[in-house]
Amino acid sequence: MRLVHLDLKGAAPRVSYLEQVFPLLSQLGANGILIEYEDMFPFKGELEILKSPYAYSEEDIEQIQQLAELHKLEVVPLVQTFGHVEFILKHEKYQHLREVERFPNSFNPHVPDTLALVKSVLSQVIEKHRRSTWIHIGADEVFHLGEGMDSKNWMSRNKGDTGTMYLKHIKEVLGFIATQYWGLRALMWDDMLRKISVGALRVALVARACPTAGPFLAKYVESGFEAVWFASAFKGTTGPAQTWPPLSYHLKNHLSWLKVMQALPRLAPLRFQGIVLTGWQRYDHYSVLCELLPVGIPSLAVCLQTLVNGGFMEETKRKVLDVLGFQSMQLEQSTCEGRGAFPGVEIYHMVEQVNGHLKESILKALEEESAIKGWFSPYHRKRQFGNPRNMESFGSKVLKLHEDWESFIHDLRAHLERVYFPDTVEEWMEENINPYLDQLRDLVRDYQ
Repeated sequence: MRLVHLDLKGAAPRVSYLEQVFPLLSQLGANGILIEYEDMFPFKGELEILKSPYAYSEEDIEQIQQLAELHKLEVVPLVQTFGHVEFILKHEKYQHLREVERFPNSFNPHVPDTLALVKSVLSQVIEKHRRSTWIHIGADEVFHLGEGMDSKNWMSRNKGDTGTMYLKHIKEVLGFIATQYWGLRALMWDDMLRKISVGALRVALVARACPTAGPFLAKYVESGFEAVWFASAFKGTTGPAQTWPPLSYHLKNHLSWLKVMQALPRLAPLRFQGIVLTGWQRYDHYSVLCELLPVGIPSLAVCLQTLVNGGFMEETKRKVLDVLGFQSMQLEQSTCEGRGAFPGVEIYHMVEQVNGHLKESILKALEEESAIKGWFSPYHRKRQFGNPRNMESFGSKVLKLHEDWESFIHDLRAHLERVYFPDTVEEWMEENINPYLDQLRDLVRDYQ
């Protein structure tokens, strides 16, 4: 299986955009999607507090699954059950369930309410995904586990460590899924398992979940796992504020995974079951947005086709260019030349313009124009005086630059609004446009 990860804890696309993207995913070689809803799920009842003002409706969730089915994409929902639960623990209502009181990252596994809450979150999501045969329980990066008083007491009473404590909670979560939803298979990330001994794993998990693994495969064979998945990335891993995916970096990541897949038969009876191409949209619930989905599509296309063809050959590149409607591609520069013809290509080109020219053109006008430095300094502007003769020497140039960028940004905003909800558009503008454009706006206001 080749699943494309949709990380909805930031920049969740409108369903109308997914409708355009799903056929493309299918065409490029994906056969499933891993949907990390977080606060975009339409939680009900007790859990209603968790949902974003822009959360999908129940009808949206149904439509997403129908669209996926239409394009032969299996839907795997992802529900975080231990760490990365900031979207839950940031609320005062659930603050008492934190492992460490100050930090909203991870659950305290010793409070009975924790498991009850996890079960009800899982139940609501699974109920709305009755066609799915897999559920992903997250379980990665359980920061500060073992640092809370309850955990310290538990470890001293049970002569245990954080590993056994981690497994105890995971076992309870998996037990709930196994008894309530017969036949539903569980996936989880494996970074926490890597630190746990074979003995402890064997006792606790025995092939109940499928980890994603790198050089830890032999350990998992020994622990009794029967199958593994891998997790690569097509965007969202090269910096929390990254706006443009480095193509060759992500291609190399997939070429490395292909080597691991080719070596896997040596570890029989362990078998390879699938790969998730992750595309993180935020590093956690509190961080800024990284690369937007339309900007990541060329990287995703390169990565998927590399997996399908077992490498990135000339014909692989040709197919990617044909599907995306580009003329050429420079992997090292992470650029694609040509108009392009995929959903969101306008955003792709416009973000490229912002990255390449916005900051540079504005700083150049403000920093290098000697008439601004000499006759329109912060001192002049604060006291509102200046010589019109000198001001006119730079005025038309600055006004033109301002007008051009304002009109460009107006178009960019319109394209973003077709794909995203207002909160995403606002956030992206605040982070990537306003720090530079506001300087120019202020100068023009003072000049006028």
